[in-house]
Amino acid sequence: MPSTQTPPIAGVAIDPTSLRPPIDDATIERVERSNLRVRLETLKAEGYTMLLDLGAVDYMPREPRFDLVYHFLKMPIVASSVAEVGTPKRLRVLCAVNDGDVIKTAVDLWQNADWAEREIFDLFGLSFQGHPDMRRIQMPYDWEGHPLRKDYPLRGPGNERSPRPPFALKSNVQAGTPPTGRTLEALQEQVKKAQGK
Repeated sequence: MPSTQTPPIAGVAIDPTSLRPPIDDATIERVERSNLRVRLETLKAEGYTMLLDLGAVDYMPREPRFDLVYHFLKMPIVASSVAEVGTPKRLRVLCAVNDGDVIKTAVDLWQNADWAEREIFDLFGLSFQGHPDMRRIQMPYDWEGHPLRKDYPLRGPGNERSPRPPFALKSNVQAGTPPTGRTLEALQEQVKKAQGK
């Protein structure tokens, strides 16, 4: 089946082709956030019984900033031939959302959406309305921020508030110079001075 992509919705960015190459055996569909829940219910009724994956992507500074990405598989639920079972239909559903938008959970439709929605909440800060247990799943409960956002500090929020330690003799070492051991000695001396030894 050739790859298809629904026409862009007014004001919503389509998928960047360089980031999402066409999939030969899957359909790619974009839905508006207001229609997402209705579309998910329709897909379930149409036989997309397996939610393969659910994730998010941060396209900062695009508006809307985030994309929710659902991957579905339509398997025959009645007795089928080997050819029909061997060629299931795949579907990728994309939905653009902003921080703070109301996103309804899909846990009641596909139970395996539970941990995936928690992971999106934990790493991107997007919350799902009606989720049975919306709390962090990977990061510690007292963690600040959401690490997969593009504006998240590289060294973490706590370390970004503290100055970076100077590297001993870094300005004196030219690129390509083989290590002499003096840099390590100078760094050890700085550590000793800082510890008061």
